[in-house]
Amino acid sequence: MAIATEGELIERFLDALRALPEVCAELEPHPPHDARAAVRIGGRVGIKVAGKPLTLLIEVNKTLFPRDVREILWRFRAVSHMTLESTVASEMVLAVIAESISPGARELLRDARVGYYDSGGSLFLPARGLYLYVEKPVTRTISKSLHNLFSRRRAQVLHALLAEPEDWFGVVALAKRAGVSPATVSQVLMELERFDWVVARGRGPAKERSLREPAALLDAWVKQLAVMQLPTMRRYYVPAVRAEGLIAGIDRVFAARRLEYAITHEAAAQRYAPFLSRVSQVRCRLVTSPAAQEAIAAVGGRRVNEGTNLAVIEAASPGELLFREWVNGAWLASPIQVYLDLVHGEGRAPELAEHLRRQRIGF
Repeated sequence: MAIATEGELIERFLDALRALPEVCAELEPHPPHDARAAVRIGGRVGIKVAGKPLTLLIEVNKTLFPRDVREILWRFRAVSHMTLESTVASEMVLAVIAESISPGARELLRDARVGYYDSGGSLFLPARGLYLYVEKPVTRTISKSLHNLFSRRRAQVLHALLAEPEDWFGVVALAKRAGVSPATVSQVLMELERFDWVVARGRGPAKERSLREPAALLDAWVKQLAVMQLPTMRRYYVPAVRAEGLIAGIDRVFAARRLEYAITHEAAAQRYAPFLSRVSQVRCRLVTSPAAQEAIAAVGGRRVNEGTNLAVIEAASPGELLFREWVNGAWLASPIQVYLDLVHGEGRAPELAEHLRRQRIGF
């Protein structure tokens, strides 16, 4: 990062501290540097909070992900050892300043009681008798990175990993399983390593990865869905038929036309992990086409705005139907996909989602 940008971030950090009640903060000149420390110190900041003196030892970075934080914490341990001996007038607190800090990186820093500040205004400063904590949304850099990771073909790679969370995959094998190019897989794995969600073994062409934190990855996907645009859903009414009969009709008609589909939401969750007394609506994922529209008509569906018992979620590509499972005479979306479809739903859908996660997904 350019020196001017570092200086600007430090000034923003100082302004944020000074804006707090009874806080004075000044950057000390000529920040200390010890060749033995293996860390570039951005400076020392002397502050007083209601008369209580503190010394902040800061490091400046551009963007921080969990993997970066683990390295910083390892270096800070060595620095704090040497610096504590010379800091006797006031308590010393370690802190990092960055343009962007991911949610997982913030959590690691808080757990280690290392302070932080980012350009979005998030601030954490722990000390004896003092606890400053300001949480702001992630910056655009992190937000864009997360959006890209959970979108379209990249999401298929995540789906493949979550479907087999304990397996080890090479790039080529994972690309084949996810139905994407090896280049896409490599990009996704690089991002997952930054978030510290995967572990690796081997080197070169033999290198393989496996999920370190499947639950954290799934939780992050859930959070990202809350700010992503929902797929188009068309509503239909099929007269004189209950949910189970409707599912059987869908399978019979679609199989005859060699069309792929995947039942999702409550109807699928009930087959994976029964929870509700009954299901009144069937939701189905499929790639729209004239043949698909003809099949829906053959099932008896007619478009409606209310009173629907069949909802069709338009899949952008066959890749969205990956990992579907044949259960009790019908194709169901994978448990991961069903969970993601339910978790932000209405009524008892979120409750059913958590039941499915406990009973079938397991993490």
